[in-house]
Amino acid sequence: MSISSKLTRISANFTLKDHTYDVLRAAILDMDIYKDGADLRLDEREIAEQLGISRTPIREALARLAQDGLVEIQPRRGVFVIRKSLDEILEMIVTWAALESMAARLAVGSASDKDLRDLRKFAMKHSADAARADLSEYSEANIQFHQRILELSGCSLLKTTADGLFQHMHAVRRRAMGEDDRAKRSVVDHMEIIDALESRDGDLADRLVREHTMKLHDHIRGTWTRLENLGSGPVVADSN
Repeated sequence: MSISSKLTRISANFTLKDHTYDVLRAAILDMDIYKDGADLRLDEREIAEQLGISRTPIREALARLAQDGLVEIQPRRGVFVIRKSLDEILEMIVTWAALESMAARLAVGSASDKDLRDLRKFAMKHSADAARADLSEYSEANIQFHQRILELSGCSLLKTTADGLFQHMHAVRRRAMGEDDRAKRSVVDHMEIIDALESRDGDLADRLVREHTMKLHDHIRGTWTRLENLGSGPVVADSN
C-alpha cells in the first residue's frame, strides 16, 4: 500500500498551503506503514498530479511533515514516511501508558457522570466493530477512546503531549489490532476501565489503564521481531 490510494484532488477553494499539509498528513496517518511491502516513498510529481496542484505547496507541506517527524527528506534519494524502530515504538508505548494512567486518575475527580456515561456509550457503540472484525474502524475508535480519557483528565498538557505520540501510534495500533484477537480483548479492557472511572476509584483506574497499554507493549516486544526504518537503514530487534 502506498500513499496514492489515500489522495484525492484538492479544491482551489481552500487555503492551498495549509490544506495540502492537512491532506498529506491525514493520508500518511491512514497508511498501513508497518505492513510487509508498504511503499514508504513519496513522489512529489505523482502527488502533485493526483491533487491537481503544483509541486511548490507539496514541498512546503513535506517540509512541515518532516518537522513533525512523520517523513524524512533524504538528499538525492527522495522523501520517505518514517517507520519507527522497535525500540522507539516500545518507548512511545511506555510514555503513553504513564500519561494516560495519570489522566485516568485525574478523570476520576474531574469527569462528570454525564461525561462517563457518554464514554460508555461511545465504547459500546464501537465494540460492534471489533465483533465484526472491522479492524480499521475499531482501530480509529480505539485511539479516540484513549484520547477521551485524556480530555476528561482536565489537564490540557497531558493531552497535548499524548497527541504527539498518537500521531505515530495510528499505524502501530492498526497492525497490532489484527493480531492475537486483540480487538475483542481491548473491548473487555475498556469496559473495565469505564467501571473503575464510574466507581470513582482512582487507584484502580490508574492501574487498569496502565496494564491495558502495557499489554500492547508486551505483545509488540514479543512478536514484532523485525522492523525497518528507512531513515536509518534496516533495524533488527530480537524478541525477548
